[in-house]
Amino acid sequence: MAIQVPVGVSNRHVHLTQEDLETLFGTGYHLTVKKELSQPGQFAAEETVNLIGPKRSIPNVRILGPVRPQTQVEISLTDSFTLGVTAPVRDSGNLKDTPGIIIEGPKGRIEIKEGVIVAQRHLHLHDSEAEELGLKDQDYIQVKADGIRGLIFDQVLVRVGPKYKKDLHLDIDEANAAGLKNGDLVTIIKK
Repeated sequence: MAIQVPVGVSNRHVHLTQEDLETLFGTGYHLTVKKELSQPGQFAAEETVNLIGPKRSIPNVRILGPVRPQTQVEISLTDSFTLGVTAPVRDSGNLKDTPGIIIEGPKGRIEIKEGVIVAQRHLHLHDSEAEELGLKDQDYIQVKADGIRGLIFDQVLVRVGPKYKKDLHLDIDEANAAGLKNGDLVTIIKK
């Protein structure tokens, strides 16, 4: 039986600490929800920032909420070339020995010393969904995308948790390579 999961395409974005948010937007500032995301409690904020790299800048980069314990910038490989930053492919939150960048908001700017990554493609699953599929946190699977630009994504990290919902996260480069958009269905291939 083919197990299908929906795709969530992730464009460049920033996660901020409360302290960094206040430096960029002002004391006591709180993010404004623009749109709820596929994962419960997560949202795209109305607010955007500018990323300033050694080579070029990228304006109007969306902030995702809620605030986090560490500031993190997630970009695509294409963005890394534009900015002039050598960002490694990493699981979200694994920021040790990653490059930094300048983040500019309307009230100030910060320079993070580390925290820029290209997010590892990953499948979010609720605990019960993972159990049903025979998968566990930190497993790796393959995922098949059909269509005119069909391909098989290898090294898809499985992330399991009580607050997750079934959703395959690909960055915009990966989604474009396979001709995928939000909500398209792909098939899990267990290794």
